[in-house]
Amino acid sequence: MPVEFVGGLFARNQYSPRQGGGEKLDLHYLRDLARAHEHAGFDRVLIANGGADPAYLAAYAASQTERLGFMIAHRPALQSPTLAARAYASLDHITGGRIRLHTITGHAVDAEHGDTLADKALRYERAGEYLDIVRRLWTSDKPFDYEGKYFQLKDAYIPLKPLQQPHIPISLGGSSDGAYEVAVRHTDLYALWAEPLADIKERIAKLQGVADAAGVPAPRVSLSARLIIGPTEEIAWQRAHEIVERLKQSHQGTTPFVQNRLHAGGALRQQEIAARGDRHDRNLYMATSTAIGTGADTTSLVGTPDSIVQSLLDYYDLGVTTFLNRGYEPLYDAIDYGRYIISTVREEVKRRDEAKARQAAA
Repeated sequence: MPVEFVGGLFARNQYSPRQGGGEKLDLHYLRDLARAHEHAGFDRVLIANGGADPAYLAAYAASQTERLGFMIAHRPALQSPTLAARAYASLDHITGGRIRLHTITGHAVDAEHGDTLADKALRYERAGEYLDIVRRLWTSDKPFDYEGKYFQLKDAYIPLKPLQQPHIPISLGGSSDGAYEVAVRHTDLYALWAEPLADIKERIAKLQGVADAAGVPAPRVSLSARLIIGPTEEIAWQRAHEIVERLKQSHQGTTPFVQNRLHAGGALRQQEIAARGDRHDRNLYMATSTAIGTGADTTSLVGTPDSIVQSLLDYYDLGVTTFLNRGYEPLYDAIDYGRYIISTVREEVKRRDEAKARQAAA
């Protein structure tokens, strides 16, 4: 199966991912970063939540590019599902059908962003209702009523349907049991942070089990990892250690994030894996995560381009078909990923798929 590569679109350097959300937008940097990803061969870029509104950033970046897609972080229920469905249908037309809605439920105990629902399981339950409504609004040719636990609608309908059919693709990330349930019922892509191969294999098996129980196809799987590359293993690991030190310095004096705010399954999994050691498998590195307290998309693959390509292929062999890769120097790393990683992985996947097809025909 062909692989998809997703990068990251940000207005600032990512050494301090939880700081600096209030700066003015650097539209020239956003333009250059989006174009760098497009020229490097990325299919999409993730626009995370927390700073400027991701949908507006996507609209701007789409006006500066030709084919690059946008994976837009969206937290259910901060606006009504009817308004969200209409807004994203409009954005789908504006961008020429280049968006994906990436559902996030939040990882903090406190409500965040004006939300009032602190219980994570209930947030997933509410997200399920929300996505059910949004998808129906995108596909229904007549008004409908909806009577749910969290949403009650009368004569819900939007006349403008998405350009993409049958609707805008939806993805979701999370490690809680509720995440699996929502993913298999409402999305086409389930997003994971990088973990050791054995752990990812178990998670994909669990996803398939939940899908089988629901009687639906399992969504495709995305794996997110920062890539730290060097011309030699020694140089790559030296760079990784320097990045860890810079991450620690940028977070000095801040409150430990996980201990005080997180109750996300992914954050707890990161802590447990890091307790087993900093390095796993071929070149999975946990120290870039623990340097900021874990709980974010900061686990890394470290090595030469060849060794990182092999690691990505190891995950592909387990069932991963989307790779969300960004670095700590976003512009330069995007260029390097295009030069050394993306085309090589695609060529090897094509070769493997062709070999399987020949075997099946024999």
